[in-house]
Amino acid sequence: MRTQVAIIGSGPSGLLLGQLLTEAGIDNVILDRVGKDHILGRVRAGVLEEGTVGLMDKAKSGARLHAEGLPHDGFSLAFDGRDHRIDLHGLTGGKRVTVYGQTELTRDLMTHREQSGAPTIYDAANVNPHGFDGITPYVTYEKDGITHHIDCDFIAGCDGFHGVSRKSVPEKSIRSFEKIYPFGWLGLLADVPPVNHELIYANHPRGFALCSMRSMTRSRYYIQCPLDEKIENWSDDRFWDELRHRLPAHHAEALVTGPSFEKSIAPLRSFVAEPMRFGRLFLVGDAAHIVPPTGAKGLNLAASDVHYLFSGLAEHYQDRSNAGLDAYSTHALARVWKAVRFSWWMTTMMHRFPDTSDFDQKIQEAELDYLTHSRAASTALAENYVGLPY
Repeated sequence: MRTQVAIIGSGPSGLLLGQLLTEAGIDNVILDRVGKDHILGRVRAGVLEEGTVGLMDKAKSGARLHAEGLPHDGFSLAFDGRDHRIDLHGLTGGKRVTVYGQTELTRDLMTHREQSGAPTIYDAANVNPHGFDGITPYVTYEKDGITHHIDCDFIAGCDGFHGVSRKSVPEKSIRSFEKIYPFGWLGLLADVPPVNHELIYANHPRGFALCSMRSMTRSRYYIQCPLDEKIENWSDDRFWDELRHRLPAHHAEALVTGPSFEKSIAPLRSFVAEPMRFGRLFLVGDAAHIVPPTGAKGLNLAASDVHYLFSGLAEHYQDRSNAGLDAYSTHALARVWKAVRFSWWMTTMMHRFPDTSDFDQKIQEAELDYLTHSRAASTALAENYVGLPY
């Protein structure tokens, strides 16, 4: 088989890139080591920047997002028992975010790809990129006991943090930066109405909490927990009780509870790999960077990578110029590091660290007070939250 672009990974970044390429008339094949049902079973982020929504529209996959997504003009920072609303729309000249589950975005991209006839190969074992340091890259994989070979012009590694793409790069050619946070997020999904029409980020002496939603009938809640916490120690009742403790009283009283259908603990880390291009192999999304979810940047960063890579590939095939591809890593990383900084800052400001001194705690309290009483500080938060320009 031969194609122009081989895409490893059929998560949101791989599917979005593939659909943009297909709409532009650029041949591509997507491969994934797991099946479609497994991919759609992942429950992930759900706050989309306007740039991500725009890319979905460009990929002709945004109709259901616009019909069912929840536009949010702000969110609340809760501390000292009170809400402090950040007016995203007012502070950024009319920008907002849209709450729409990653699973639904993935489903939309899968559906449109199937309708377009572009090929996706699921349950492909032992996917490996080869020859990307030369001019004849190719990808091999196994299916039904047979080894297959795909020749291509370029390879896009959209296969996540644990994928094969980054691991295929010679160790001497890549540099990694990482910070591990000393806590995790215990998350719960339940079919109950959200406690508030906008997200609530809570800083409390017992730890951080986040009240989010996937729809007006499905809520996603998180509480900070130790890294060694065990999920089996958390009944639904215990979770709801702890969440109430960390919210202002009026929210705690309004909280509607119910049985969960998904519960998990996620560790928090910041990770960046540099560069993001190795010959004809390009790393995209989680394959190159991870951010803590506090700033709602993971999926949106993957989308901005797709923007830069698609622009470079379109320029290569349509204008016979490699300028965009040559600049891919530089442009993508400039935006990545700003989002890494923002996510680190939000995490540091909103969580209680186990080694926090009295001095550190006073600094955190002063930061929150300044942030919510200074329009300039609130504006900086808002413009990062809605997404910096590409």
